[in-house]
Amino acid sequence: MKKSLSYLVLVVSMVFTSCIGPQGMTGDTGYSAEAEVFELRNINFDYNAVDGYTIYRSLNPTIFGSDNILIYRMSSTINPQTPVWQSIPRTLFLGSGAELDYDFDFSRQDFTIYAGGNFNLSTMPVYLTNQTFRIVIIPGYFSNKAAQKNIDYTDYNAVVKAYHIQESKVKPLTN
Repeated sequence: MKKSLSYLVLVVSMVFTSCIGPQGMTGDTGYSAEAEVFELRNINFDYNAVDGYTIYRSLNPTIFGSDNILIYRMSSTINPQTPVWQSIPRTLFLGSGAELDYDFDFSRQDFTIYAGGNFNLSTMPVYLTNQTFRIVIIPGYFSNKAAQKNIDYTDYNAVVKAYHIQESKVKPLTN
């Protein structure tokens, strides 16, 4: 009986010391299962004839294939402390039939944000210069949880609340 109890105590102690919990689980690679947010502040789109207007950044370290990225653009502010975030892809209808599209793609190593439209975007630089974006990396560990399926991913504040992201931990993203 004493032997069985000793084994039980050993197993229980190993289980409770092998991880920090769902918000901080780490593996041998140093990968964190915690959602992260990065910010590109006051950034300008670059232009080239092949891709048009883009913002490109590499991810270091790379993310896992099961991870997902969400990107939000600061469209305005209610006051200096309260930004308004819109998820992209997003189409802005600017009047007179003009449309501006923000979109993005990502891989394990990088992401690109695109701006395009049905008019010459250089005539409206306000949509291409001094832009601020939030990049949210959601680990695959969370994206497969049944409890997380009712999140409105287009709502930045809902994502921040669901993944327990603290605004004070938003990191600037540079290259």
